[in-house]
Amino acid sequence: MRFALALPILLVIVVMSHVRMPNLRRRDWGLLALQAAAGSVGYTVLLISGLNFLPAATAGVVIGTLPAVSALFAVLVLRERSDYRIAASVTLATIGVMSVAWTGREHGSLVGMVLVLGAVICESAFILLNKRMDVPLPPLLQSTVMTAFGLLFSLPFVAFGWDGVKLSISALAAIAWYALIPTVGGFLLWYAGAARVSGGEAATFTAIAPLTAVALAAVFLGESIGLSQLLGMVTVIAAILVLSLPVRRRSGAK
Repeated sequence: MRFALALPILLVIVVMSHVRMPNLRRRDWGLLALQAAAGSVGYTVLLISGLNFLPAATAGVVIGTLPAVSALFAVLVLRERSDYRIAASVTLATIGVMSVAWTGREHGSLVGMVLVLGAVICESAFILLNKRMDVPLPPLLQSTVMTAFGLLFSLPFVAFGWDGVKLSISALAAIAWYALIPTVGGFLLWYAGAARVSGGEAATFTAIAPLTAVALAAVFLGESIGLSQLLGMVTVIAAILVLSLPVRRRSGAK
């Protein structure tokens, strides 16, 4: 429903903006499909599923490991060169996740942690695959294509889970907000910014996630923030700061 509501709005904006779709090769269409499957559908499904088992603040701290996971993904999957920053950042991020999981000894909490970490891995693929396209799309077209693919990939699963679902007015309002703000607005802002920075820099900007998640969970959801969550948040932020340190180059290197 999120994608179904967002897609017509984006299509109207595309028509009004007179933006033309460039000619893309099969490889680029494949990368777009993979991005949508991972970042649009996989991330959303895993994150919402994880929130059934975890407080919002704890999930936000886990999401804050995204820069470190993205850096590790780039090394292991994309074969990019590693350095001391990545090793230190991944170590700190792991400590941060373990600290928020320390009090979650119940089975449900562990399941939630795994689901949210899976969402983080999907988002890492989403960020880095975009940088592998031969013909980058303008932010508006990229957002529209992601939403269209997200709707296409979601429909088969909706058919199996729609029976018996009853939506309240508040649920419909939440879906409308999710379609307008994180999908239309979020996609447009994300791709506009990602077009101007590297994949690693884009991932680093997600450092705001644990801060805002913990703060908003306390203010709007009334969640109590424990010492383990604060420690995890600080450690995750330290991991991001380590990752943002400049790389030392050897003398004489170009």
